[in-house]
Amino acid sequence: MVTRGADGRKRSIRQMFARLAPRYNLINRIMTLGYDRQWRKETIDRLALHEHNRLLDLGTGTGELAFEVLRRAPKTKIIAVDFTPQMIRIGQKRDRRAAVSWVIADALHLPFAAAAFDAVVSGFLLRNVVDIDRALEEQNRILKPRGHIACLETTPLARNIVSLVIGFYMRHILPVLGRLLSGDGEAFRYLERSTQAFLPTATLSRRIRSANFDAVQFSHHMFGNVAIHWARKMH
Repeated sequence: MVTRGADGRKRSIRQMFARLAPRYNLINRIMTLGYDRQWRKETIDRLALHEHNRLLDLGTGTGELAFEVLRRAPKTKIIAVDFTPQMIRIGQKRDRRAAVSWVIADALHLPFAAAAFDAVVSGFLLRNVVDIDRALEEQNRILKPRGHIACLETTPLARNIVSLVIGFYMRHILPVLGRLLSGDGEAFRYLERSTQAFLPTATLSRRIRSANFDAVQFSHHMFGNVAIHWARKMH
């Protein structure tokens, strides 16, 4: 059950992403040193898409994953969902061919019938939801039997010399860049804290498996600070 505290966190996150929306794509480039494009391509590859598949891009932001899917599988039917209207509006302006259906909705309460999609993809979504298990259950519900999910996520930093450098960058450099780019250094501090508070890859894999998925796998990137998880609905 969602608590009042969870509702307050949800409102704060929505407001933060509304403020970041105009510079969100630039922020992603800076935070990931430009590697996010490569990671998104690999995330999509893990879905094993076929012609005319129906795909849900969940937590779409401004549609980066949705547009990459169109470049790689142009006949895919894509619905892009985000709970921040400002993100959706920017995505719609980018969608010159009206190739994507845009929906404002909560990842915990998706307005779609059961078994409506062949695949679900998400980028940096799960660390921002207030109930990870519910989000995974919803993705499982709207997937067809043997449908696939793939999610791109940050992971907590390991304790090594590389993580010290990345940690310094995230804690001290990113907030300064955030203030310069968006006037919102606090949002960048949230991004660092939410990364450290998120689940390690092995733990998230167990949670995905518990949500009725099998063939659960993951790959690490950026010295273990980013992971791609993919899985298949059991039945």
